[in-house]
Amino acid sequence: MCGQNRRVESVTYIAWIVSFVIVTVAVTGFAGRFGVSAPLALVAIGAAVSFIPAVPTIEIEPDLVLYGVLPPLLFAAAIRTSFIDIKARGDSILLLSVGLVAFTFVFVGFTTWLVLPSIGLAAALAFGAVVAPTDAVAVTAIAGRLRLPRRLVTILEGESLLNDAVALVALSTSITAIVGVVDAGSVTLELLLAVGVGCAVGLGIGFVIAEIRKRLSSAVLDTSLSLVTPYLAFIPAQLLHGSGVLAVVLAGLFLGYRSPSIQSAEARIAESLNWRTIRFLLENAVFLLIGLSLYGIVQDAIADSPGFWPSIGIGGAVLAAVFLSRVIWIALTTVLYRVGPSWLRERQWRWRNSVAVMVSGIRGVVTLIAVFLLPEETPYRGFLQLLAFVVIAGSLLAGLWLPWVIRKLRLPAPNIDQEQMQRRLLMAEAHSAGLQRLEDEVTDDVEELVTRRLRINATFLTEGSDAEEPGPRLADYTRLRHAMIEAEREAVRVARSEGRYEEYAVRAVLAAIDAEELALKATAPRSAPEVLPGPVPSRITEDGQDEGEDPDARADEVRRAAAVRRSSSA
Repeated sequence: MCGQNRRVESVTYIAWIVSFVIVTVAVTGFAGRFGVSAPLALVAIGAAVSFIPAVPTIEIEPDLVLYGVLPPLLFAAAIRTSFIDIKARGDSILLLSVGLVAFTFVFVGFTTWLVLPSIGLAAALAFGAVVAPTDAVAVTAIAGRLRLPRRLVTILEGESLLNDAVALVALSTSITAIVGVVDAGSVTLELLLAVGVGCAVGLGIGFVIAEIRKRLSSAVLDTSLSLVTPYLAFIPAQLLHGSGVLAVVLAGLFLGYRSPSIQSAEARIAESLNWRTIRFLLENAVFLLIGLSLYGIVQDAIADSPGFWPSIGIGGAVLAAVFLSRVIWIALTTVLYRVGPSWLRERQWRWRNSVAVMVSGIRGVVTLIAVFLLPEETPYRGFLQLLAFVVIAGSLLAGLWLPWVIRKLRLPAPNIDQEQMQRRLLMAEAHSAGLQRLEDEVTDDVEELVTRRLRINATFLTEGSDAEEPGPRLADYTRLRHAMIEAEREAVRVARSEGRYEEYAVRAVLAAIDAEELALKATAPRSAPEVLPGPVPSRITEDGQDEGEDPDARADEVRRAAAVRRSSSA
């Protein structure tokens, strides 16, 4: 009987997971079609469902979300973020990810203490740390949808990646103050330990994974290793009292930067698609989970709230403090850039950009995780959880106005012509390097048709070639084109290291080269280049059917590969 109960319980868990995926996909799809914010729709639907009597109360296990959900979400964002751009905008990102989080921590903390004195200063500051970090997922989605200036996008994404670590360190210090006594020395030591260990573990794991990836020839093995990398960085850093968030972010940035040097084209494309899918499912499932947890949060808040109308006033004051802290800090930062030293004035923000940053402070998954990390002895713990939900929902609602604000600010969109010119110039430089490698690799026994088509970068040799003898030509073409592609990729890597092109151009050209390499692999001869083509080995069944490779499928594969090459060349 016990075994049967366990089986039923397992089936129930699986059914819930499947339901989560179905609801997430359906709501996100409909929200995109009708121009509605998908995170807000998921929170609203989850909140409504949570009050249905037949639905069980959802109790969030903070360690499960902290260790299970947050690392892959951060890693998925980090590997897509440009380390070069982060480095170029490092001063602005640090002012937001460290300075703004510290200011919000203090400003919201003291505001909470003033409107609810009985909570105590330590618990109030802990709540300030809970609501301080912005959500990397929401910020990236906004940046991609609104086509903001690239410098602004880099700043927002860099802020949302790094501020989680600062906020969680501040929260840890505040929790220590709630349950015990702290002093300035211990706080400083804890901060240095968190940053130092987080950086060391993140970069160390990134280096080790990069060295392993260099030796992997299978895209499946490479992707499998990629899936566990965020946990390999996060868990040791946490166990060593460091910042697991910082470790994951640094590992992701390092591996994303090294990707062209350590992975095959097939592995890069597979990793990108897998992490996009994982990120989509996890980030939207978390917003649905936020809504589903509302009923339980309300029940806990009722037990220790200061009353209905006082709660309304406190919630409004805290939400206003969260928004106001961001406005004040960014305004002060903008003034500092305008009146500060010359090296700052050269990098000053325009006021329109500053306003865009002010209204982009959406909260999400880290705030949800952080508020459930508060210990049981925290005064008004249930009420603070409700306040955190109010901040998340309020920031998502405010995000509805963001497209309108951006349009009114008339921020310059990325220059399409300039971006295309950068891509063309870099592609031409890469193609020149490939031609130089061709001259070094070509031998006298290679047919002129092969070298001619390689020089003009024409369509695949399989198109228009004689069907009677494609093998030797295709083998020579494949060998030489592979050498050219490697030279082209190396030229792009050198150009990036010298800083001669923007990162978006580098990534676009590398993606085109990867697509061409995959297409080339699809049309490559199955036998070694030295062996002349012959009949394809197959096994004939008793009824006369060939169990070998389907020739129609092979022909379709070649046609698809040729189409990919034509589109990438265009």
